[in-house]
Amino acid sequence: MDTSVWSLAFRRDGSPDAPEVVMLRRSLESGEMVVTTGLVLQELLQGFSGPKARSDLLDRFGTLPMLTPDRFDHVEAATLRNKCRRAGVQVGTIDALIAQLCIRHRLTLLSTDEDFVHAARHAPLRVWKRSA
Repeated sequence: MDTSVWSLAFRRDGSPDAPEVVMLRRSLESGEMVVTTGLVLQELLQGFSGPKARSDLLDRFGTLPMLTPDRFDHVEAATLRNKCRRAGVQVGTIDALIAQLCIRHRLTLLSTDEDFVHAARHAPLRVWKRSA
């Protein structure tokens, strides 16, 4: 799951009823596998300030498995980003790496960022879709 969902879940003025936040909460409560990466943790720590917010984030992320990209992931993320760019889809460097980690580990990405939906048209990326 990318930073957008975690950010919504942690913000005081966030939307606790957003479908992605509800899905995150259900997944955590049911013991479903929820993983993250250091990139997401770093983005969250950069977005929230103060020692209490930092401590809360570190506590919550302390029990989650963390995927660590290796050389292969960086190469494939660049390939994915270039392929999307040629198709007219803009994908940021960090988003491309998050997408690559999901592809490699056969994970479904939970995100509010539509860029991932567009990228999934050009790669075997699975993006969570809310039920109609």
